[in-house]
Amino acid sequence: MINPFAAGGPNDVVARLFAQRMGEVLGQPIIVENIGGAGGMNGADRVAKAAPDGYTFLQGTVGTQAQNQTLFKKPAYNSTTDFAPVALILEAPLVLIARKDLPVNDMKQFVAYAKAHKDSMQFASAGTGSAIHLGCALVNLVTGLDVVHVPFRGANPAMQDLIGGRVDYLCDIITSAKPQIDAGSVKPIAVLTKERSAALPDVPTAIEQGFDVEAYTWNAFFLPKGTPEPIVQKLRQATLAAMKTPAVREKLEAAGLQLVADDRTTPEYLASFVQSEIVKWAAPIKASGASSE
Repeated sequence: MINPFAAGGPNDVVARLFAQRMGEVLGQPIIVENIGGAGGMNGADRVAKAAPDGYTFLQGTVGTQAQNQTLFKKPAYNSTTDFAPVALILEAPLVLIARKDLPVNDMKQFVAYAKAHKDSMQFASAGTGSAIHLGCALVNLVTGLDVVHVPFRGANPAMQDLIGGRVDYLCDIITSAKPQIDAGSVKPIAVLTKERSAALPDVPTAIEQGFDVEAYTWNAFFLPKGTPEPIVQKLRQATLAAMKTPAVREKLEAAGLQLVADDRTTPEYLASFVQSEIVKWAAPIKASGASSE
């Protein structure tokens, strides 16, 4: 399994959790190989060019399969034609958080304050084009905000500057944001999915507060194009078995990650989902001016 990001991050935790259980189901070990760089494109490209024999597959994300198609001027692959979709497995909500002393308590107050103080405010991200950056870019696009973006080399330094009050807001993955919210180090404004998160049940969604913003990351498995259908289905069945394993489910849900419903785990659904995600994220990427060679 190629995880196209560095070891130790949220995607790596998911990859190793699934690899262990799927290996048990298939009766052979699954090795997780971390191939980072280019916003995940290096690792994804490895799978796109791999032999379609079922022995190499990708843990893809919203970044590798949707956002990079617009973010990069010349993507290394076409995510709709160079892969055989296997199954969408989970979504990780983003949550809009602010420095703890920002004088707002809900989304309407936040937007009003940001518009009134746009010349002095800054929002942080894990780097230009990261899911965290584009989540806030979508918030800004929908709400009409024009605030300076400060990219960091990763989510942790961005969070530390938010805690220190040196930046004003951040759209972080709920897994990373929850400990700081629980500790009172940052202020939650809105969960950026349709429904509230079980990990933060008291934090209302942006949609509840009158703003049509949905921002999240997701994880799914892909094989190289041309992989025979029986192999695709065998890997999907192993994926579903892992998703239905109580120990796997409990660990994911405790981290604020949401396993998708059964009707969203088919290869056909994933193929159409990727196409819709490319379209969805093109607008905030273009509006933010983010671009990469």
